[in-house]
Amino acid sequence: MSDFFAQPSVWLVSIIKVIVVMALMMTALAYLSWFERKVVAHIQSRWGPYRVGPHGLLQPLADGLKFLFKEDPTPGGVDKLVYFLAPFLAMSLALCSIAVIPFGPSPLLQVANVNIGLLIILAITSLGVYGVALGGWASNSKYPLLGGLRSSAQMVSYELSMTMSVVGVVLMAGTFNLREIITQQQGYWLGFIPRWNLLAPPFPQVLGFFVYFVSAIAETNRVPFDLPEAETELVAGFHTEYASFKFAMFFMAEYANMITVSCLATLLFFGGWLSPLPTTGVMAWTLYIPAAALAACAVILFIDGLRYSTKFGRIVLPILSLALAGLAAVCALDGVVQIIQGPFWFLSKVFLFLFFYVWLRGTLPRFRYDQLMSFGWKLLLPLSIANVVLTSGFVLASMSK
Repeated sequence: MSDFFAQPSVWLVSIIKVIVVMALMMTALAYLSWFERKVVAHIQSRWGPYRVGPHGLLQPLADGLKFLFKEDPTPGGVDKLVYFLAPFLAMSLALCSIAVIPFGPSPLLQVANVNIGLLIILAITSLGVYGVALGGWASNSKYPLLGGLRSSAQMVSYELSMTMSVVGVVLMAGTFNLREIITQQQGYWLGFIPRWNLLAPPFPQVLGFFVYFVSAIAETNRVPFDLPEAETELVAGFHTEYASFKFAMFFMAEYANMITVSCLATLLFFGGWLSPLPTTGVMAWTLYIPAAALAACAVILFIDGLRYSTKFGRIVLPILSLALAGLAAVCALDGVVQIIQGPFWFLSKVFLFLFFYVWLRGTLPRFRYDQLMSFGWKLLLPLSIANVVLTSGFVLASMSK
């Protein structure tokens, strides 16, 4: 510790990275709620947020102000210490795991590079159950208590499957360091098939990824596994007695956990920040995909802004499109085009997983509780164990050659 503080540049850079990551995460959490409402609305042929700003872009700001200034009653008979601690615990644990996730190849794109990064994430996510369980118990009400009990059983059950599902990746990589796991997925088979763990020998982790992602959805209490907060049965579940910003903290913790498991799926199975396309030789044009994507978004936004229904939208959307066009031009510069590759592909893959999360919510019904537990213990856990056994056999066979 003394050596750490003896180097001001080290801890100053660490503090700056923490502040930047927290600011970006809080913004992402706010707009992830907007994104979910818009996607589900379009799936169900509705508008979603539309009036507060063009396309409802200012709706997260309005929601945040409402949570801050809304009346915050405390029910009688609650265990006040645990009642106030639970939402803080849920949110802080959900945000902590982001610190060890690398968003790109540069060390500046990761708060802390530790050799046991994967273990740290699994340990922190396993503690997340305490926030939900304690919130349900401390509320001194039967419905939150049932939601907390359901969550404890569900998260503990599916945590076993999720942890076992990533053992295959660890066996193939031989390390818990997230950067090294990504590095070992570099390269292409036959010149164009990426060597991601999902596809790579000696045993492609298709089964492991299936178990991981299904277990992760259950771990984050999302549809169709949202039994702890089943509003048709438990009013709102474990957070029934919470209001104002304490409720918002539970809400943000759920979205932060979604981002964490999506990042981890990207790192372990889909090559992290590695491009799915070769970037050398005749395929060098793929380096300009990030700039082209931003330019296309700028054109679409500009056209939409010109014909928007309100005067405010016709002003704001073209301005945003010009900002995107400027960013696209910067990303096309020779000194920037290489730097932007890692963050662009990493965030693109995470975005696809988050879209799948939302898509499930708009299409699938909720399981019964007995179906939920049977699916976890009788199907996913045996499959995860089988994946470990098969991967171990193939790894040993490849080492003996």
